[in-house]
Amino acid sequence: MKSRPLGGNQIDLLRDGTEYFPALVEAIAAARREVLLETYIFESDATGLAVMQALRDAAARGVIVRVLVDGFGAAQFVTRWVEPLGRDGVEVQVFRRELRLFALRRHRLRRMHRKLALVDGEVAFVGGINVIDDVDARAPAPPRFDFAVRVRGPLVMRIHAAMARLWRLVSWASLRRRPVFQNWVTPARRRVGDMRAEFLVRDNLRHRRDIETAYVAAIRRAREDILIANAYFFPGRAFSRALTDAAARGVRVRVLLQGKVEYWLQYHACRVLYPHLVRDGVEVIEYRKSFLHAKVAVIDGTWATVGSSNIDPFSLLLAREANVVVHDAGFTATLREALEHAIAEGGVELTADHWVRLGWWQRLIDWAAYGFVRVMMGVAGLTRAAD
Repeated sequence: MKSRPLGGNQIDLLRDGTEYFPALVEAIAAARREVLLETYIFESDATGLAVMQALRDAAARGVIVRVLVDGFGAAQFVTRWVEPLGRDGVEVQVFRRELRLFALRRHRLRRMHRKLALVDGEVAFVGGINVIDDVDARAPAPPRFDFAVRVRGPLVMRIHAAMARLWRLVSWASLRRRPVFQNWVTPARRRVGDMRAEFLVRDNLRHRRDIETAYVAAIRRAREDILIANAYFFPGRAFSRALTDAAARGVRVRVLLQGKVEYWLQYHACRVLYPHLVRDGVEVIEYRKSFLHAKVAVIDGTWATVGSSNIDPFSLLLAREANVVVHDAGFTATLREALEHAIAEGGVELTADHWVRLGWWQRLIDWAAYGFVRVMMGVAGLTRAAD
């Protein structure tokens, strides 16, 4: 189903958790009618406790508060906090509550990876930031490099509809029957700005490839510059071909990827693909100042996306994801400036010589990780789809 851009929006870029969490907590504190929150990870650290307290306070004021978490990503939250929050008036549901977390079965890999919040049908937050402290206590460093957006305007209606739809679906699946009547706020329809934007989701029904299709279409239209920042970059054949075709026709193509290792397997598996991209004219840059968790892109100064979707088969073909695409030169320039600053401050370009200098054991590690990920993709039935 093709998405149609909506005009009349105001969309603000929020850089990492230092901007996102104060804005989120402030919005929840001002809520009068409804708070909706979806997150993959919900930790019990200082950030998580602050968000939980804001949710409790809102429920105590009589606000409808609904929280949806993933059963794998938020496993500790599910065990510890679902019942206490419920006693305080916060409705909590779990997407695929899993007991056997390491079983390699296709349905167990279908996760709820969205990071969304919506308050009073008026302001929404979309991005890649989980509810977790922005700085890793084990290795203090600058905040995770990540983004979210605050959305006001007609696009909020689409975000609200998607969140309500998934909440009802999980209610039905959990109870094995259709849920009783649920009260929902009617989102505001008024125009509050002049930005055109789309809200894209990836699910397993009508929107299986919406995010990937939007990316590939924008890349194929590119004439000047493509800059992508992504935490886990394992593109399929169509996506890779679009990038290398763009480079071949003279477009500058850059991908900013993880250089500081957060998850060992994904990092090493992705590195097998880098030499092929560099050979075909794509600039591969590792960000080494802090953990890179971003899932954003800017293309030709007029197209930008911010969201939860990585460019790998698990995000593009299995997980439930959500991105905003913004068609606005001012917003795109702001995001581009943030990415260029990150490249200047913490980026290291990997040239063709980089792989020549790698020891055989380093290449063996990368290929072993790549092989294991391919096996996982095969178990999930993703190998052909990704190609």
